[in-house]
Amino acid sequence: MTDDRLRIHELINLHGHLMDEGRFDRLDELVTADVVYDVTALGGGVLVGPQAMTDAGRQLGDRNPVGHLVTNIVVVALEDDVASAVSKGLGVLTDGSVAAVVYEDELVRTPEGWRIARRVVLPRRRPLHPSRP
Repeated sequence: MTDDRLRIHELINLHGHLMDEGRFDRLDELVTADVVYDVTALGGGVLVGPQAMTDAGRQLGDRNPVGHLVTNIVVVALEDDVASAVSKGLGVLTDGSVAAVVYEDELVRTPEGWRIARRVVLPRRRPLHPSRP
């Protein structure tokens, strides 16, 4: 179980490295083929599948963060081949401003290893308040 937790931490951390470099060709190392990536709270809607994530990232172009910093990863539940985790994200933008988010992940163990099956991205805009309304 400790090994699974470590692998989940590394998977979530890998997201920032790959996205900062625009390595959409490696999304299969992060997410399932039918991933649901919910960025509704950021105005991006619900993206289904790696291609939708790729298209959205490319459409944002230079409005993407130059740095995705993932921290405070907590594996909330882990049972057999299913896990859930919550983490914090900081996005450093091209103008130097920083935006904070919370990632809520549902993960599954695949033959290739742990993958994110669903991610909800929630912006943090007010101190001392829950991420969800």
